[in-house]
Amino acid sequence: MISKVVRTAVAVAAFALVPVAAQAFEPENPECIAPANPGGGWDFTCRQVGKTMQDLGLLDSTMQVSNLAGGGGGVAFAEVVNKRNDNNDLIVAASSATATRLAQGAYPGNTMDQVRWVGAIGADYGVIAVAKDSPIKDLGQLMETLKTKPSSVAVAGGSAVGGWDHLKVLIAANAAGITDVRKVKYIAFDGGGEAVTQLLAGSVQAFSGDISEAKGFVDSGDIRVIAVLSPERLDGDYAAFPTAKEQGIDAIGANWRGFYAPKDMSDEAYEAWVSKIDTLYDAPEWKAVMKNNGLAPLDLQGPEFQSFVAESVAKIQKISRDIGIIK
Repeated sequence: MISKVVRTAVAVAAFALVPVAAQAFEPENPECIAPANPGGGWDFTCRQVGKTMQDLGLLDSTMQVSNLAGGGGGVAFAEVVNKRNDNNDLIVAASSATATRLAQGAYPGNTMDQVRWVGAIGADYGVIAVAKDSPIKDLGQLMETLKTKPSSVAVAGGSAVGGWDHLKVLIAANAAGITDVRKVKYIAFDGGGEAVTQLLAGSVQAFSGDISEAKGFVDSGDIRVIAVLSPERLDGDYAAFPTAKEQGIDAIGANWRGFYAPKDMSDEAYEAWVSKIDTLYDAPEWKAVMKNNGLAPLDLQGPEFQSFVAESVAKIQKISRDIGIIK
């Protein structure tokens, strides 16, 4: 309680010191680009954030959502960089998939530094799980087996080789001191459900996925989560799951959702958008949206979010290089 009071007092004091001009920007025609067709994560991010911002009075007018699909987000990224680089009214939905594709050079000629990263609005954290009757009891035991007998363990996931489910287990392996992550045997399946089915059949020994897709199998008693790749234990139904970090393996794998903005957006506009995302994130209305849609906490805005994305891209680049996805 004390820290919250102090935080509020500091925020009020800081607000009082900010010149009036710094608070003046308000987008005339707010727009959010969803780099995909209607439906799915990026579209949800734009539409739900736009609606909630308007409900909270953070926007004076309705947020226009523009669906610009193609290239796994690459078409939208190129559009912003090449044609709309100074648009103060524009933000673009992004996620861990955006960082992965930037890290792997999937947006030809584009880098993360060509835009400004605004903030996160939640995350779906990665998990590593085993079958309920597996002899593997915790993450340390799994990683030790991967070090000493890598051929005896196969990890299943619902993304392609080099995709996010693959990278999550490699992030953990790298943090556990496994220097040659190419020895980690990963088998790709068409979705997390099929991957868990193969785990239960005994075809593989571990599963790498997101917490939202693992929860139902945990509730049914079929699998055990041996690590959540979050900074600290999650709340509610997820509180029983240990983190990798508390087991001595500093690995975070957040399938985050958030926004970037044009590089040449004015500082005034950028700071205003960062402030709006910060206010949105703290609102009870947004907490309800997070709970209803399986989003876990990830409270990062402005420079902190920029640094987080940069670190994520660097880690993904290293691991992708180690396994031969990029040179």
